[in-house]
Amino acid sequence: MEKSCLRPVDRHGKLLCPVPDTYTLKEAELKLGSSLGLCLGKAPTPSQLFLFFALGSDVQPGTEMEIVVEETVSVSDCLKLMLDKAGLSGETWHLRRMDWCYEAGEPLCEEGATLKELMVSSGDTLLVMEGKLPPLGFLKVPVWWYQAQEPSRHWKSHQDPTSCALSPAGDWGAACMQGAPGDLPAEASLLYLGDIEISEDATLADLKCQAMTLPPLSERAVPSPAFLRAWTVEGRRPGRLLRSNRQQLRDCKLGRRAGVCLEPLPAEEHLGPQDVLLRTRLRIPGVRAYAPAEDLVWDAARGWTASSLRQKVASFYSLPVEKIEIAKYFPEKFEWLPISSWNQQVTKRKKKKKQDSLQGAPYYLKDGDIVGVKNLLADADADFSTAMDDIGKENQKQLALGKKKSREALRVQSSEASSAPMPSPPRGPEAGLSIHVRSFR
Repeated sequence: MEKSCLRPVDRHGKLLCPVPDTYTLKEAELKLGSSLGLCLGKAPTPSQLFLFFALGSDVQPGTEMEIVVEETVSVSDCLKLMLDKAGLSGETWHLRRMDWCYEAGEPLCEEGATLKELMVSSGDTLLVMEGKLPPLGFLKVPVWWYQAQEPSRHWKSHQDPTSCALSPAGDWGAACMQGAPGDLPAEASLLYLGDIEISEDATLADLKCQAMTLPPLSERAVPSPAFLRAWTVEGRRPGRLLRSNRQQLRDCKLGRRAGVCLEPLPAEEHLGPQDVLLRTRLRIPGVRAYAPAEDLVWDAARGWTASSLRQKVASFYSLPVEKIEIAKYFPEKFEWLPISSWNQQVTKRKKKKKQDSLQGAPYYLKDGDIVGVKNLLADADADFSTAMDDIGKENQKQLALGKKKSREALRVQSSEASSAPMPSPPRGPEAGLSIHVRSFR
């Protein structure tokens, strides 16, 4: 018993962190019906940490290794212990935390800091990653290539907006397949180019120049950094637009895990601080689909109002402002939210019209958002959705239904376990009993 410990078992059958011998059941968060495993090895002392670790970022649940270390051990010493246990050696390794979606998170940059100082706790999972961390004051930035969809050569979005006609060589089907929002996952457009190590004091233009020296990008013949648009990479898709080439990377707040994706441009681009970059898509009447996306730069210096945006979109497509409808697309929900010019706000005294900022609820408009445009001269249908949206919503519905059934099955199992009769304690051997009754006559 001295060399064994109790370890809780989760609903997937994975052994969790051992329970210290001094813990009460309440402190160990054990409830009626909890599963425990009796395992070899002593439980960690109050000054020790039980950690999971794995090699690389492609980790499958249940394949992690385990180690017990003192909470006062440094990051570099902890890394050496993990490398020894994994049978590896060398100096080109570093540690990262694992985030909630089982991917590589923030690196442990302060190699001399203790695990306790960095608030590493028992049960945490650390990833042993290949590659030396850059020195203080430098960033190691993964660079990606973002190729937005090319406009169809058969699509004439500006020449005949009232009829939305295609040239004789084209057809609606080709335009629909190339331009339908959500037809391909966003991460499919990102191509990894390589990592660059650069000072935090360098500018965004310096980062673009250094990225242009990477072998995959040097073959693409980009004329200058001004022909590249830079985005942060968030969730494997373009996130925040980095607009000023003169801005220092320190002020861009990239962090130590953010990548940058570069998008090629047909001409130089110099966006102002109030310019908003939107991807507009003109709806094709009668087929529930959209033409390929086109970049629209909207100057929001006079305010993020719906009427200002409608004026810009109408001018962009050479349409009367009263003959268009616009809507923002939410790809994660497969939904379109119409953008109206006015919002009725009712007060106790009187009704008044208030123009709300599109930066706030419910639109949260930002750089890179998709805005659908409907030409009312050719399409009077109030619906903005596409056939791809129907498929996406149905898939989400089936996924939610599957999760609900799993939760119900677990709830039934837990209920059956809690309602099962508790086994009675074993009875001792029976013994004879003699009773002596005195006479009180």
